[in-house]
Amino acid sequence: MSDLNLLEQALDEVAAGKRIAYLGPEVSALSGGDWPATPERLCALIEAQVRAPRRATGNLWSVAQFVESRKFRATLNAIVNAAFDAASGNANPIHDWLAHIRPPMVVDTWYDDGLLQAFGGGNWGLVQGVSRNGEWIDLFTRSYDAAGTEVEAPDPAWETLIYKPHGLGKTGSSFLMSDSDYVEVLTEIDIQRPIPEEVQKRRTGLPFLFLGCRFDDQMLRTFARQIAKRSGTGHIAVMPGSLTRMEGRFLNEMNMKRLDMPLKTVKDALTISQT
Repeated sequence: MSDLNLLEQALDEVAAGKRIAYLGPEVSALSGGDWPATPERLCALIEAQVRAPRRATGNLWSVAQFVESRKFRATLNAIVNAAFDAASGNANPIHDWLAHIRPPMVVDTWYDDGLLQAFGGGNWGLVQGVSRNGEWIDLFTRSYDAAGTEVEAPDPAWETLIYKPHGLGKTGSSFLMSDSDYVEVLTEIDIQRPIPEEVQKRRTGLPFLFLGCRFDDQMLRTFARQIAKRSGTGHIAVMPGSLTRMEGRFLNEMNMKRLDMPLKTVKDALTISQT
């Protein structure tokens, strides 16, 4: 089977609820909005407002930690929220397709709300990672219905559960970004405690389709590995261009089939499937 046929089959499986879409920041970039669409661009935006030491430069999580430690969390929140409160831009073909097919679960790892806007109303809900900075309660996530009302836990009756493990960079919301945000999460994630039970149920037996992701950072690999834990086999990743050594090792470890093609190919495949 050719890579294009394999992609089309994987998209059909997502639509049928037999595979889970796992979205990286490059999917959000398809919207063409004003927000930073890569970790590098977000890091540069933060550094343009708060000068970070050379040892942290270029590393989003280290720069966020520096700002939080030296300028307080409120400064980091203000910078990130201002970036992602910006207009979302044009329609996003992958977001719109997912909103149309309403699969049982979508994992969205970037900080924008483009996918939520595409879904609009209906029987779906959001689970997002939250920072414990300033919190005294034992929580890793918060849950919301389609109207944005906080609920105690994800509803098994939701047609779609949108899982944003790193949170949401919007005013009034919360996100994980600094090293200290991730300390307790990474301590507990191997035993799955930060991952909601409903997410664990919905991933059972299903492989993932990774779109717009890179795995060139340990943090990104750890989250992908743990979110996909105890799921199905036969993961597929659309990842164009050269891989780093660690990306190659990670794909081998996950027994993940890599499709060396740009996201435009995914967009074109969706157009074909909808005609």
